Amino acid sequence: MENNTTTLSVAVAGLGAIGKIVAQALDQGDIPGCKLAAVSGRDAARTAAFVNGLSSPVPAVALEKLVEHADIVVECAPAALLRQIVEPVLKAGKTAVVLSVGALLQYPELTDPSLSGRGGRILVPSGAALGLDAIAAAAEGHIESVRMITRKPPMGFKGAPLLAEKNIDIDKLTEPLKLFEGTARQAARDFPANLNVAVALSLAGIGPDKTYLEVWADPGVTRNTHSIKVVADSAVLQMTIENIPSENPRSSRITALSVIALLRKLSARVRVGT
Repeated sequence: MENNTTTLSVAVAGLGAIGKIVAQALDQGDIPGCKLAAVSGRDAARTAAFVNGLSSPVPAVALEKLVEHADIVVECAPAALLRQIVEPVLKAGKTAVVLSVGALLQYPELTDPSLSGRGGRILVPSGAALGLDAIAAAAEGHIESVRMITRKPPMGFKGAPLLAEKNIDIDKLTEPLKLFEGTARQAARDFPANLNVAVALSLAGIGPDKTYLEVWADPGVTRNTHSIKVVADSAVLQMTIENIPSENPRSSRITALSVIALLRKLSARVRVGT
């Protein structure tokens, strides 16, 4: 059941593998209660071609101007652009849907209530993670530990700062290589485009300094795999998700779908999940 008395205007920041899917779903009317209002892309020519291919073309504007066209701005851009996109949204008292959740640790001022106008908020979709509802519920009690092991095909780590810092060549791996072991906060610094799932997990649970993970480049896997174990006084959670990579090997197909599900939930009369 849907309640469509109010239609929310949605802008999409970034037209990569995820942003294009979200924008197209909005354009095609696949998300009741939401409509596409504007987009912003890095390449002007490609952005213009994308807009011209929509059933109802919308303005293509600068990142900081998206808020002038929409109630909700969906961030699907490189992590370095997070503040540029989200800060105007919060100051205008509107809603930002954030995928580069790891960058929230780099820009803690974005979560400071004093920055937001009345009603300004950040929503973080599940993305490539799983079990966030259960972890958030467990956090209402006491969580003893959260650990995650991530395995991705080597190409999924291309461009990660840690590889350049440690001069790690992953192009010719023939066996699994452990790239990292540490906290979610450290992982967000070393893999800003690869491990948003770890930060989302930490924010739902016991925080980025108490959530631990291992990161493996594994030529033996074809999917982005995350295995999670949570020990709490209410439950022991053991979960594994194998995500199919999108056209961008650093992200998963399910990430765009999780944004669509979040937007659909905003106008739903019945909302399933915590």
